[in-house]
Amino acid sequence: MLSRKDPNETDRGGSGELNTIIGRGSVIEGTVTVQSSLRVDGKIIGTVNVADSLIVGKDGEIEGEVRVKNAVIGGKVKNKIIASGKVVLEAKSIVYGEIKTSRLVIDEGAIFEGRCMMSEEGKTTVVTDNNTKNNRPGLEMIGRPEVAVAR
Repeated sequence: MLSRKDPNETDRGGSGELNTIIGRGSVIEGTVTVQSSLRVDGKIIGTVNVADSLIVGKDGEIEGEVRVKNAVIGGKVKNKIIASGKVVLEAKSIVYGEIKTSRLVIDEGAIFEGRCMMSEEGKTTVVTDNNTKNNRPGLEMIGRPEVAVAR
């Protein structure tokens, strides 16, 4: 299975076809634009634009801005992920940078260091690294405030 599908989730366009694969050992520099889905098992240095789903395999790596509908990250991403749908960080994934999405799933064992902004229907909630307990009811910072690690 290449991605997780929520049974309550409706398909909002996009064919769901996986027709572009960047294989292990491949390195691409520049802008990559894909009209359907993309799987990355190699390395991309630059901007990635995907109309449907992005899957980053356990050996995959992206250094640059990612714009996508949905993303399943199993490897490493550095910089920014902007998703109109859902972002899933799998157990051994590493993400350094910023995530902007409407839904975020972080599996146990994933590493996310950065900033997350979540929005639903035009509303935006920003999670920052302000460690003042009075301003953050229900949240407790452990270790460095800019690091979130699910274990």
